[in-house]
Amino acid sequence: MFDVPVPDPAARAAALERLDGLVKPLGALGRLEEIAAWLAAAHGSVPPRPLNDVRVVVFAGDHGVSALSAYPREVTAAMVRVFLAGKSGVNVLAAQVGAKVRVADIGVDWDGSDVPADVTAHKIRRGSGSIDVEDALEPGEAQAAFDAGRAIADEERDADVLIPGDMGIGNTAMCAALVAASLGLPAAEVVGTGTGVDAAGLDRKTAAVAAALTRTEGRVEDPFERLTALGSACVAATAGFLVQAAVHGIPVVLDGVFSGAAALVARDIAPGAEQWWLAGHRSTEPSQAFALKALGLDPILDLGLRLGEGSGAVQAIPTLRAARAILAEMGLLADLT
Repeated sequence: MFDVPVPDPAARAAALERLDGLVKPLGALGRLEEIAAWLAAAHGSVPPRPLNDVRVVVFAGDHGVSALSAYPREVTAAMVRVFLAGKSGVNVLAAQVGAKVRVADIGVDWDGSDVPADVTAHKIRRGSGSIDVEDALEPGEAQAAFDAGRAIADEERDADVLIPGDMGIGNTAMCAALVAASLGLPAAEVVGTGTGVDAAGLDRKTAAVAAALTRTEGRVEDPFERLTALGSACVAATAGFLVQAAVHGIPVVLDGVFSGAAALVARDIAPGAEQWWLAGHRSTEPSQAFALKALGLDPILDLGLRLGEGSGAVQAIPTLRAARAILAEMGLLADLT
């Protein structure tokens, strides 16, 4: 059991009261008002604290179904170096909002001995099993990876907002299987084109996810068994990260399909943790839509993004800051003369 606090209902009520009293028609700022009240409850204050310290943690790992991708799995290791060089998509986009980016190698299939030790400090294994024919993880590895994610959240607990990112060739097939197993959906409804596979590639990907679901039928009710059978070390670590952020009362902005799949499992492990999460954007992957609906989350942005890395979630940060600003800086109708 996890001791997940409840976002402060008194702060939320006070925020809603103030929002109704601002110099505007009732509800005129729409979703911004909803986010402002959510932030107030998360921070326990009206207005919420400034969102100065925003941190992205990119969980990296390879997946055994990577042969289904339009890109070879060696790209994952290469991208870890790109993150470290500050040249990735999320590095560039995060810099625009003043967010910091950290990459954690949880399951990349490489040696990695020449990168900083903190990158590989929580590594669980090299790659994962191909879920259409074998389990992704060995017994005990899902729990170990989950605990690694919790430890990373502990290390980042001073943040005002946390964003889980991802990097791993083959991860959308894994996510589709995890969402399908979590929600009892068929493969055809959850599989998308991922990195851009063609029609034949989509058929192969759907068949692989269907095979994975058939292979693991009857084994996925327990969330850790589900991660073992169909997940990966990096998605298990992301689930742990999400749970521990909620335990610490840290607001989290989810990114795309990967963090959505991890969030479904994290909620099963720690019910109520989802109260600490917002959905940053709508992915083009169909499994994310199912995950967010099940979590009761409505994406802030819809920009057609499918990069991953946390890149969509960082684009939502200016919206969160705008929501906070209306509580902090707008005048009250009662003060008009």
